Amino acid sequence: MTIALGVLVSGSGSNLQAILDRVADGGLDADIRIVIANKPDAQGLERARKAGIATACVRHDEFPERAAFDGELVRLLREAGVELVALAGFMRILTPAFLTPFAGRVVNIHPALLPACPGLRAQGQQADHGVRLAGCTVHFVDEQMDHGPIIIQAAVPAYPDDDEATLGVRILEMEHRIYPQALHWIAQGRVRVEGRQVVVRDASRTMGALWANPPLEPPFDS
Repeated sequence: MTIALGVLVSGSGSNLQAILDRVADGGLDADIRIVIANKPDAQGLERARKAGIATACVRHDEFPERAAFDGELVRLLREAGVELVALAGFMRILTPAFLTPFAGRVVNIHPALLPACPGLRAQGQQADHGVRLAGCTVHFVDEQMDHGPIIIQAAVPAYPDDDEATLGVRILEMEHRIYPQALHWIAQGRVRVEGRQVVVRDASRTMGALWANPPLEPPFDS
């Protein structure tokens, strides 16, 4: 089943590009209806345009309050027929004005193994703390920052000589794998939420070479 997807970005849009690539190669059954940025110079807008995807820019600094900004996002997403919203480096906290109309239909990727290291500079937080395993998380979005039920996580090694940048590169490689995988599971109707637990129907419990749980499936594992 093809899911109608809307993507929100603020910057380079590398996770958006990973999603676009998987849609293009048939690995992700999604129809990206619109990409919206809150910054006019967001590179993600150009990535979308090159792929022939509709775009819009809604500048948060032009709205008197967060709820009004969120309301405009909702209007554009509804107008585009969006069913599921993916945050791909969208640097704004969403209010109930957004989350209520799309309840249970907003997902985000965070560059840490939540609930550890929420918020900004997650890669730097992990490097500064001297963790031995860092990683990333795809989760449903609720009204608390980096808090909603977890769909999939992936771990990467962290080394004593890592800093925010070097560790961030390693984490980003896994982000580009697990985000399209999570969206594909949702598109397939395999994901249900039971309290804080997310159940992925028919997910394997045999770990593969990549440290992801649930394990990645083809083509996301290569």
